[in-house]
Amino acid sequence: MPVTTDLVATYRGPRRVVRRLLAMGPREDRALVMLIAACVVVFVAQWPRLAREAHLTGQELNPLLGASLLAWIFIAPLILYALALMSHGIARVLRGKGSAFGARIALFWAFLAASPLILLHGLVAGFVGPGLELQGVGLLWLLVFLWFWVSGLIEAEWGGA
Repeated sequence: MPVTTDLVATYRGPRRVVRRLLAMGPREDRALVMLIAACVVVFVAQWPRLAREAHLTGQELNPLLGASLLAWIFIAPLILYALALMSHGIARVLRGKGSAFGARIALFWAFLAASPLILLHGLVAGFVGPGLELQGVGLLWLLVFLWFWVSGLIEAEWGGA
């Protein structure tokens, strides 16, 4: 299915989507593309906030964008791979039967599927700035991301996928 169809379907039933993704077989290239796509979306979501910060403080925008690029495109994927491995280890201790690949798909897909909310968060950070609105959108993103991740991890480790 197209990614956009899977994104919408994830908001209705994240376990079904992860089950379908895992049924395609273990292909690390697919997992890596999901992760990089999600990291690119988060990097783009930072632009309004960074532009606001540069304008308000008188800083140059390019160094801020460069630092964000380094963080989200080069460092964050390594951290997320480590987080997926740790979640798989914890699941194994809790008698999970899945694979490390399944744990990666669960995390990376949750990150990508929640990306529309991170784009909204970036817009609120750039146009509204710090405040209750930004915290509310951030909390909403966190809750949706955790829902997708935990649901996907349950499917990958205990769902027989």
